[in-house]
Amino acid sequence: MFKPFCIFILSLMLTASFSLAQTAKTKPNIVIILADDMGFADIGSFGSEIQTPNIDRLAANGLKMTQFYNAGRCCPSRTALLTGLYPHQAGVGDMVANKGFPAYQGYLNEHCATIAELLKAEAGYTTIVSGKWHVGLQPSALAYNRGFDKSFTMLNNGSSYFNSKPLYNDGSKITFMLNDKEIVRNDTSKYLTQAITDFAIGSLEQIKDQKNPFFLYVAYNAPHWPIQALPQDIAKYRGKYLNGWDALRYARYKKLLAAGIIKKEWALSPKYESVPDWDKLSANEKDKWDTRMAIYAAMIDRMDICIGEILDKLKQIGKDKNTIILFASDNGGSADEVKSLSTVIQKSGTPGSVESIDSYEKPWANVSNTPFKLFKRNTHEGGISTPFIAYFPGVIKAGSTNTQVGHFIDILPTCLDLAGVTYPEQFRGRKLTPVEGNSLAGLFKGKPYKDHDAIYWEHEGSRAIRKGKWKLVAENNTPWELYDMESDRSELNNLAAKYPDKVKQLETTYLAWANKVGVQDWNKIK
Repeated sequence: MFKPFCIFILSLMLTASFSLAQTAKTKPNIVIILADDMGFADIGSFGSEIQTPNIDRLAANGLKMTQFYNAGRCCPSRTALLTGLYPHQAGVGDMVANKGFPAYQGYLNEHCATIAELLKAEAGYTTIVSGKWHVGLQPSALAYNRGFDKSFTMLNNGSSYFNSKPLYNDGSKITFMLNDKEIVRNDTSKYLTQAITDFAIGSLEQIKDQKNPFFLYVAYNAPHWPIQALPQDIAKYRGKYLNGWDALRYARYKKLLAAGIIKKEWALSPKYESVPDWDKLSANEKDKWDTRMAIYAAMIDRMDICIGEILDKLKQIGKDKNTIILFASDNGGSADEVKSLSTVIQKSGTPGSVESIDSYEKPWANVSNTPFKLFKRNTHEGGISTPFIAYFPGVIKAGSTNTQVGHFIDILPTCLDLAGVTYPEQFRGRKLTPVEGNSLAGLFKGKPYKDHDAIYWEHEGSRAIRKGKWKLVAENNTPWELYDMESDRSELNNLAAKYPDKVKQLETTYLAWANKVGVQDWNKIK
């Protein structure tokens, strides 16, 4: 009796081991690629003339979500992505300066956990980040203390693409870190987009023989100002923007319609009020503006080339089949005019070079955000809409499109769901704020996606709620505007006066959320 019993127990043990091995084997690798200050219509698969064949390949063979949202600016969006919480709940309701309130302390707090922390601790993932971090300057909020095994990070909002010399004249420095050590980039360093890519690829090479899955977060700084690019990339686009912004906005709008990204009911928003008439510009002015947009396009082009290098590396190391890739942008195109900012160190050398500090300004940002209005920092659609692409071979149906509303807060629960991890109530002795997002994993497999009851925004007094087809939105110190997003996502027909009860109802819901997450009156905390 003893021998058969031992055989039985051994059989159970082998079965259990095999089952665990199978579970570990089927956990997917996860890659998140984030662009910085790139508008809704800046990649080919979302209406652009800029050459982005690698991103477009992901879209053609994956899923495009056409009503996906970020949090409107770099720090809040990155916080929402990494934690699955509204940025205020994690302590980053604004930027990295401490405003004296828990929701605006300027760095990740103790009541949130990052995707990397949870995947590493709960599912054995190897975790890598390369690129812009920007969710706090305190050691407790840095990548190496927030779950990442390997990290090459820039802690600031931006940097020269050729070195790490200061951008601002207030004495603040640009800080790059390699794991827990500060490093300096100089004029002979790689172009920043390439450096971010090379660290990601090098890290993949180092772990290629590991059996445990990996999480890779690639956070490009491109195309955030200063607009700087490699000369050969700029040359590809010089002269291509001499038809001006009006013609380009309309061309992108038509492409978006033809691709089914937007509905015919959504009109092209009027040109932003301060954008000049292209036909009234001098030849020299047209050349200057053409150059600016050529540099911006070159930055996106190079980012796409680098994404192609990451895709090639995944294939080379045999990790391409069981890897899901998510692509998005942290906010809409930026209206910043750095040439007029007294806080910025001014350089007026060769455009696009290390000796030039410039931005592409409102006219071209208005193009980037086609068909929507306003820009980064605003909670109108131009500031918060992102092209969102999900690619997972053998799981996500190629060429699929989804029009449901999603948000960056959905990314963490999606990653946990894919890895078979349950979001915990506590993590390493810290009580966690309950996750706010919904998993997209079922949607990726063709199943229904649980709609949000409502989604909320607040950034420096700009605020909004989207609930069903309705959106209530206002910039700081302005009255609420009400839009029917089914018929007017361009936000052209303000219905607030027509439906005052709906305004009041949505405002009540918004204020309850604002109170819950710790929103403060921006006019009193600046």
